Amino acid sequence: MTVAVSAFVMMMAFFGSVPPVHGFTLTAQPASQSMAAAETRQCLTLGMAADDSSGADPNEIVGKRIIVTGDVNGGYLRTCISNEAGRFRRLLGTMSPPDDEGEAEIYVEGKRKMIDGFIRWCQKGDKSVGLSQRLTVKEVIDEEPTGLYDGFYVRTGRD
Repeated sequence: MTVAVSAFVMMMAFFGSVPPVHGFTLTAQPASQSMAAAETRQCLTLGMAADDSSGADPNEIVGKRIIVTGDVNGGYLRTCISNEAGRFRRLLGTMSPPDDEGEAEIYVEGKRKMIDGFIRWCQKGDKSVGLSQRLTVKEVIDEEPTGLYDGFYVRTGRD
């Protein structure tokens, strides 16, 4: 039904007259208004404030180094981090194997809004990962993006 109505409205808009369909009418907006509305919806969808007061460009390419502790040697946790960073947020980088103190380092680069979302996901800890895995963000360090990675990789052994 929705596809048929949408096709009908598109066809009528092409020919110039669009009658009301099920109580809805098609109205034209200036391009600047519709773009601003789309950006506002996108910001609200991503859980960000529409009026980001930091002044930073959300699409700027940045790099971050995240030091995490917890069950960082567990395969399930490392797979979740790989999926969240690489598949869902399209970030590039790597996760190192844990050291003797149980800390691991995650280096990510990509759009600022995606990295900020990934950091918030990591900070949720065991609530975001599930099962009995624990994850605590110890430190977040700003880095210059290197451009050396073409995906997100989880290293499993020590070099």
